[in-house]
Amino acid sequence: MKVAIIHDWLTGMRGGEVVLDSMLKAYPEADLFSLFYQKGKLNARIEDRKITTAFTNNLPFKKKYYRYYLPLFPTAIESLDLKGYDVVISSSHCVAKGVIPHPDTFHLSYVHSPMRYVWDMYYDYFPARKGFKFFLLQSIANYLRTWDAASANRVDFFTCNSHFVGRRIQKYYRRDYKIIYPPCLPQDFRVHDNSKDDYYLMVSAFAPYKKIDLAIEAFRENGKPLILVGGGQEEGKLVKNLPKNILWKKGLPRPEVIELYKKARGFIFPGMEDFGITPVESQAYATPVIAYGKGGALESVKEGKTGVFFQEQTVKSLNEAIKRAEKTQFKRWDFQNSINRFTEEKFVSEIRKVVDRHK
Repeated sequence: MKVAIIHDWLTGMRGGEVVLDSMLKAYPEADLFSLFYQKGKLNARIEDRKITTAFTNNLPFKKKYYRYYLPLFPTAIESLDLKGYDVVISSSHCVAKGVIPHPDTFHLSYVHSPMRYVWDMYYDYFPARKGFKFFLLQSIANYLRTWDAASANRVDFFTCNSHFVGRRIQKYYRRDYKIIYPPCLPQDFRVHDNSKDDYYLMVSAFAPYKKIDLAIEAFRENGKPLILVGGGQEEGKLVKNLPKNILWKKGLPRPEVIELYKKARGFIFPGMEDFGITPVESQAYATPVIAYGKGGALESVKEGKTGVFFQEQTVKSLNEAIKRAEKTQFKRWDFQNSINRFTEEKFVSEIRKVVDRHK
């Protein structure tokens, strides 16, 4: 069986690439297709294979400004030649699901999220509501929404990472879906009680919907130590004038991030996420999650057992949740029961079952 896997872009190891890595564990001989590829930015399992890119990979300034080519992405993804493949698996958070498979090819799409920046979170990314920029962005978004909905017809079977994303699939594509939780941890991972230091942790890309600004302001007010790990498009604005109790760390090696997980008093998760692998990783080290009570966190975090929720994205609501967490006794076995739902082995098995059932 000849398998092709489509991933939007290959520019670093984030949550989507963790999922991609496990797809390649399920189908180690698969060929890989993408809009962009930056060699050396991903792990060996992803890079040690045939990788075919669209014409977008030859565009100038792609390394820093590839997102600015968004209006070209539908044309680029449709230009990929998938002739001769029995199965196509798209790992999609942008346009990957819009590839054009052969009529006899089974197309399974694992949707991390429909394009949130043109659907329900448009104004989180583009708050302007007047002027030429508003008109231009609305025109582009209208085109992308139309294409996104139409291209859903090319998918034979939808899977996704949470019911939160599944409801978007139903709303925007009018299709059913199956939940396959992301591969966050190995099957035999065991939670251990770790002695905790007096700091809180947030590990995140610096994007608008992550609400890092909310975490900064909450800790500016409460004065508790917070370590921010990550970087991205908004880092210049966010790390300017940080208070002394907030420490920013960028580009940390994975072992150092794990040590921070182990010792943190709590993990801050203030955005509305599609799923979020980092809260699961936090639970794996017996570190409770303080999360906004909407989105994928409602499926990965258990209130009062592996974390607490706050219901409004305000400084007051977040700080009140931190106080509740500090008064809660969390137990190792509750963390263990929670993370057992999110193993790589379960993910690989479920992906194979779906493909086998339809081929």
